[in-house]
Amino acid sequence: MLMMGKLGTMIHTGRFLLRRFSEPPPTVAMAVTPSRVSFHRYYSSKLTSLVSPRVSPFSSLFRLSALSSSSSATPNTRVQVDSPEHEVVIALGSNIGNRMNNFREALQLMKRYGIHLTRHSCLYETAPVHVTDQPRFLNAAVRGVTKLPPHELLTVLKTIERDMGRTDGIRYGPRPLDLDILFYGKMRIASDKLIIPHERLWERSFVLAPLVDLLGTAVDNDTVAHWHSLALHPGGIHQAWERLGGESLVGEDGIQRVLPIGDELWDFTSRTHVMGILNLTPDSFSDGGQFQSLDSAVSRVREMISEGADIIDIGAQSTRPMATRISSQEELERLLPVLEAVRSMPEMEGKLISVDTFNSEVASEAISKGADILNDVSAGALDSNMHKVVAESGVPYMAMHMRGDPCTMQNEENLQYGDVCKDVASELYTRVRDAEISGIPAWRVMIDPGIGFSKRVEHNLDVITDLPKIREEMAKRSIGVSHAPILIGPSRKRFLGDICGRPEAVDRDAATVASVTAGVLGGANIIRVHNVKDNVDAAKVCDAMLIRRGRSKG
Repeated sequence: MLMMGKLGTMIHTGRFLLRRFSEPPPTVAMAVTPSRVSFHRYYSSKLTSLVSPRVSPFSSLFRLSALSSSSSATPNTRVQVDSPEHEVVIALGSNIGNRMNNFREALQLMKRYGIHLTRHSCLYETAPVHVTDQPRFLNAAVRGVTKLPPHELLTVLKTIERDMGRTDGIRYGPRPLDLDILFYGKMRIASDKLIIPHERLWERSFVLAPLVDLLGTAVDNDTVAHWHSLALHPGGIHQAWERLGGESLVGEDGIQRVLPIGDELWDFTSRTHVMGILNLTPDSFSDGGQFQSLDSAVSRVREMISEGADIIDIGAQSTRPMATRISSQEELERLLPVLEAVRSMPEMEGKLISVDTFNSEVASEAISKGADILNDVSAGALDSNMHKVVAESGVPYMAMHMRGDPCTMQNEENLQYGDVCKDVASELYTRVRDAEISGIPAWRVMIDPGIGFSKRVEHNLDVITDLPKIREEMAKRSIGVSHAPILIGPSRKRFLGDICGRPEAVDRDAATVASVTAGVLGGANIIRVHNVKDNVDAAKVCDAMLIRRGRSKG
C-alpha cells in the first residue's frame, strides 16, 4: 500500500463498478502518470492510480450545490471553472420517447455545462438486457474535454438526466436518458460514489462498440494510451472488443449500426441503397435540360421510384468540369418547386430526398422544404457556412472528396497523388473532422470518395476497387468515421467513356453497372446512378453474393 503524507490512499487494480449519485464524494481521484508515455509502455506496465483525499482541490473554485438539488437547470446555464482540462468519454443511452431528440438535447446541455465535445461514435440500436420486456435502446458515446472535476461532472450528468425526465425506477429498466462516465483523463477512480472504468464495460457490446468508434487504430495521445491500459488486455480496448466478438456482433447480437434521418433510424448496412439522379440543370454532362419543367421532373421521379430507387438526389447546380456557378437565387428557383412537388408525391412514402448543393443558403432553404439529406460535393470547402447550417438542421451530411472547385478540379496540380486511396481518405477525413468540430456528429456523416472529381482514369479505378483501403486509412484516425456509409457515383462519367470508347454519356450504362458492381462488392452502401433499373438489379446480385460470403458493409 502506498501513502501520500498523512493522507491514506488505496491502489485500485481490479475490476471496477460505476455507481452514480448526486452528492459529492468523500474522496477525489488522483492519478500517477509518467511525463512521457507510449502505447506499448502502457500495455506492458503495471501503472496504478491513487484514489484519495476527502476534498477536491477544485472545490473552492467551483460549487454545484444548485445542480445537486431537485431543480432543473435553465437553458442558458453556463459552467465556468478555473482548472485544467481533462479528456473524458461519456456513454449515452435512451429507450423512452424520441430517443434521437433526447440525445440532441443532452449534447446541447453538456456543452452549456462546460463539456466541449470533440468526437462522436456511430449510433447503435440495441436489444435491452436484464429487463427484456421494454423498448430497444439507442446507444452512443462521445469524447470531449472539460474542466469539471470528476465528481462534479457526475453531478452535472445526473442533472441533465433529471432535466430530460429521468426518475428513479427499476434497475436496468426504461429511461429517457442514461449518461455514464467511461473514462476521465488518466485517472482510475474508486470512491463510494464513482468508480471508473465501469466494471462491466468489457462485457457489454452496446458500450464497447461506440467506445471503440471514438478511437483510431493508431493511438493519438497519452490519455488514450492510458485508457487502453485499463482494458487489462495486451491489445487494449481494441482487443477487448475483439474478444467479445467485435464487428461480428453488429447486426447479429441484438446490436445494429444505424444513421438517424429525422426521427427514424436508417439501417444502411443490410443492403445496397440506390440513389436516383434528378438534374434540374440545362448543362449537366449526361441529361442536362431534360428535366427542367416541373411535369418532366415529377414524371422522372415517379419512374425512378417504380424502378426501385430508395433515394432521389435533386441537383440544380451543375458540378461537371468547368461548370459555371449560378446565383443562390437561380439555384433556388430551379430547385424549390420540384422539391416541394416531389415531397408531396404519394409514391415518396418511405423514400428519401437528397439535395445536391454546395451553397449553404440553398441548403438551408432545401432542408426547410423537406430535404432529408444534404449532399455537398465540396464537403464544406466552397462555403464556410455550410457546416453550421447542417449542424443546426439535424439532417445527415454527405461529404464528398474534391480538390478545388468544378472549374479547377481537373487542373494538373489537383491531379497529383502519392497513393490515391490514402490521400483521399486523409483529405476527406480532415473535412469530416471540420464538420464534426462544427457540430455535425459523426453518426450523421456519410462519405463519398468523389469518383470523377479531381481524378484521372487510373485514380477512379483505384478508388472503386479499393474502398476497403479508404476505410482502413480512416480507421487509423477514427474507427467511427471509417464505419460511415460510403456512396459511389461513377454513373456515366467520362473515365468510363475513355475506357470503353463511348463518347456519349448515355451509352455508358453497361460500364456503369460494371463499376457499380466492383464498388458494392468492395463495401459501398449507396450507389448514385442515372439508370436506376439496371443498377438496382446489379446491387441485388452483389448483395446476394455478399450474404453468401458472410460479409457486412460498414
